[in-house]
Amino acid sequence: MKAFTALVDWPSAALTDSLVRKALATLQLPPFVISSLPEDIPSPENLLQWSTYDSINHGLSRSPLSVSRVLSSSYAIRKALIRKHYLSRCIHQYLAKHPNSSLRQAAPRTWDLELSFADELDEMWNDELYDLGLELDKAIPDLWWILKPGMADRGMGIRLFHTKNDLVKIFDEFEADNDADDDDDTEDQRHSGTAVVTSQLRHFVIQEYLSNPILVDPSEIPLSGQPNPLDPEELRGHKFHLRVYCVASGALTVYMCTRILALFSAVSYTPPEKYPSVDAVNEDLAAHLTNTSLQKERGEAGVRLLDELVGCRILSSSSANPECTRPQPHQQRPPNAVELVLDSHQICSRCKEQHSRLAQHPTLTAEDVQDLRTQISDVLAETFKAALGMSVHFQPIPNNFELFGVDFLVTHAQSPSSLRNFQVHLLEVNSEPAIELTGPRLTWILEDIFCAIGKVCVAPFFGSGPEPQEERDDVGQKWEVGETREALTKCLEVQVRGARGW
Repeated sequence: MKAFTALVDWPSAALTDSLVRKALATLQLPPFVISSLPEDIPSPENLLQWSTYDSINHGLSRSPLSVSRVLSSSYAIRKALIRKHYLSRCIHQYLAKHPNSSLRQAAPRTWDLELSFADELDEMWNDELYDLGLELDKAIPDLWWILKPGMADRGMGIRLFHTKNDLVKIFDEFEADNDADDDDDTEDQRHSGTAVVTSQLRHFVIQEYLSNPILVDPSEIPLSGQPNPLDPEELRGHKFHLRVYCVASGALTVYMCTRILALFSAVSYTPPEKYPSVDAVNEDLAAHLTNTSLQKERGEAGVRLLDELVGCRILSSSSANPECTRPQPHQQRPPNAVELVLDSHQICSRCKEQHSRLAQHPTLTAEDVQDLRTQISDVLAETFKAALGMSVHFQPIPNNFELFGVDFLVTHAQSPSSLRNFQVHLLEVNSEPAIELTGPRLTWILEDIFCAIGKVCVAPFFGSGPEPQEERDDVGQKWEVGETREALTKCLEVQVRGARGW
């Protein structure tokens, strides 16, 4: 391995900065670490830029390997992945050419729109939103839609709606908020940190709201010092999404971290059609949004490993049994129940009753979790293939790697079978994910991910030969797609634009 210099600069992410430095220290030949580059830097011989996007000199990253060996931790152009409206477009184009892709089931129905004022919707209903308008006109009670700003994150600007009038009202409120933002902050407070400034955002996506997520009570996996509820009547179904860390390297190999996080909503789930009005839904989206950035006061209370959910009761069911998908009302205990003295027959009877109630809910199995991983790996590969088809907005080159946080929602499969009970749905792809919100209990996962990036992406690039080394194990076996090493599963390996991606 050749000696090299590493630029490490994460001014707003102390945890990331620490993880990068620790990962570099584990390499066979640790680099000399600097925090900034000289303004007029010549073409360096061996340089790693493992820094935030804005700190990277992307011009150096695009230098051919014959000129200098510079590796950077971010692709300069990747809007096709990280902007919601670009992602929806590239998936739509990809499905037109590959109708049997797994994205057909994994990508929610999506419309993207560009507007600044609510009255622009009038023309859109007859043009780009015509198909959506037909769906809204059906007025199906449990068919809802979710509005997301194309370039916002951390839950900003997200709203649910059910009718055309609901959507118009949402944009009217956005405009009113903009007009009054200097005088009155009550609307921002009312929407619990999800306010958005439409004067700064013109791109939005509308997706079908997935109203049949699998529901689990995170208290079944108690954190240190928390009681474990044994009575199934005390369990409440919470919505959650899966945060999958994904590493893209060069041009192009994609890896999935096998240690997947489950991020839970703050309160138990209630379907939007059960609210008295759409205003009531959007006043507090805590039951519907699982973003940890909206729950900072909870710390790591809503964060679990997907593997930890094995054995947890699934407090929802497929649409074939809709009565089971609704939150069950809490049953009050009889007065002074604690003071009653029960004989052995009563105790036995109550134990049987409790076990009977437990048996009513299936549990998440290890086979289910493995199937979710298999689905996610396939969807990640298809997503990056779709992005490659939009070459103007995604340009992978050999001198880059990047860590993405990809979010998935898990729902009940429409036609559950012995092979698949659940379906994953791609929500979004995040650059520079907010890993600090994972919490200290699971920081070891992040440490392993960054060390793996050092071994898989950095060390081979600065190998002893004239070219970056190919991935092989200790006995010289090539790393095949579908194989797992360093807690990373290789999902995709393609060659873009000729040899080594140039």
